[in-house]
Amino acid sequence: MAIRKPSERIILGIDPGTNVMGYGLLKVVGNNAQMMAMGIIDMRKESDPYLRLGRIFERVTGIINEFLPDEMAIEAPFFGKNVQSMLKLGRAQGVAIAAAIHHEIPIHEYAPLKIKMAITGNGGASKEQVAGMLQRLLKLDRENMPQFMDATDALGAAYCHFLQSGKPESEVVYKGWKDFVARNPSKVKK
Repeated sequence: MAIRKPSERIILGIDPGTNVMGYGLLKVVGNNAQMMAMGIIDMRKESDPYLRLGRIFERVTGIINEFLPDEMAIEAPFFGKNVQSMLKLGRAQGVAIAAAIHHEIPIHEYAPLKIKMAITGNGGASKEQVAGMLQRLLKLDRENMPQFMDATDALGAAYCHFLQSGKPESEVVYKGWKDFVARNPSKVKK
């Protein structure tokens, strides 16, 4: 096991699914991110929904034990019309989150729109557009691109978190320019 420098961290991205769950790992050194691994957890051959959930826990735990991520970024389920699908997807997401909690890994959840917006600048981008942008941003060879977009979606969640975590959060919220000027008269030239 390699020893990491304090400025290094690993982000595990998860795209939850009940048939196919994507995962992607980024190694972040300072302001640079590089892909470590990405792939899928394929549960299509397992018919029992509870055994699928057990497989998710086992595989996510295995990925955590292998790569030792510092944080997890997970895509939030989108709200569809099919309640049963939402319930199943929420269970899959919950099991992946439970695996991270079991290993005391901080979890960050991002809406699909936020991930697409962070990576492509377009909240309505297609999975192919997200994958293409990640390929360019992370300088991935075409042959390294996975067959399933679930893997690139998961890498997208990790990359979105990388971008978001680099932004300093201001503790002060201003209602507009006039509010800023009123609270900071010494910072404004007259």
